[in-house]
Amino acid sequence: MNLREYDISNPYTATLLSSDRITPPESEAEVRHVVLEIPDCDFDYYEGQSIGVLAPGPHEFGNAHHLRLYSIANPRGGEAGTPDRISICVRRCFSIDDISGERYPGRASNFLCDAQPGDSIQVAGPFGVPFHIPEDNTSNLLMIGAGTGIAPFRALVRHIYETRGGWLGSVRLFYGAKTGMELLYLNDVRKDLGLYYDNKSFQAFAAVSPRPHFDVAPALDQKLADHGPEIWEMIRNPKTHVYVGGLMDADKKFQKAMCAAAGSEQDWIDLRASLIASNRYDELLYE
Repeated sequence: MNLREYDISNPYTATLLSSDRITPPESEAEVRHVVLEIPDCDFDYYEGQSIGVLAPGPHEFGNAHHLRLYSIANPRGGEAGTPDRISICVRRCFSIDDISGERYPGRASNFLCDAQPGDSIQVAGPFGVPFHIPEDNTSNLLMIGAGTGIAPFRALVRHIYETRGGWLGSVRLFYGAKTGMELLYLNDVRKDLGLYYDNKSFQAFAAVSPRPHFDVAPALDQKLADHGPEIWEMIRNPKTHVYVGGLMDADKKFQKAMCAAAGSEQDWIDLRASLIASNRYDELLYE
């Protein structure tokens, strides 16, 4: 859906409670865990949905706001169990002009990264279809993502281990990042997902770029290929649910790995179609 099609006619006024950098200072990437408080929050949201941030203008074409969607990084009970608090994962972004080479700051990301605790921020939503999380806690959960696409998986993992009280089925996370410092919620600054390593059902597999200084993509495809037989066996299990999040590139690598594991592209297409039909395949992707 085009961003212009989202209903932002009745925004909420949120207050920025905290903005913590979750990549080390020496990392090129500035990524922040942002917590917003929405007083008297009267809407429900679920894992896999997004919140819209309205960066104030004026902007091009006279627009009063610039809308940007961010995946909600906390489970449905709210950040730290507080219902009116929502967390999002924000990377400070820039775009490069193809002709001049000039760098332009992303409107919403820089607005959020520069905001200070106590600032008011207009938000709208929630938007998107929630993840289908099975009621049966012996089901298997397979998550594949990259970059800030790990945000909804943080929400999902916290939900099943905290809100639901634990999980008996296999929970597997395959995640790609440029460097180890950019393994969000899995690095030395924030180890949110590392808290669940003691659970026998949970395992995370990280892939980083072999040549980060040359902007070579994370070796997520190789990590998926290395575990191809295990992933394929897991996906063929009728009790497995699949979740793909983050950059489209991560999805392309996952599709490629599954075609190889299946033995043919058509076999994977057929299985993926059956997963979608049975509400066992969810995507939350962006360019």
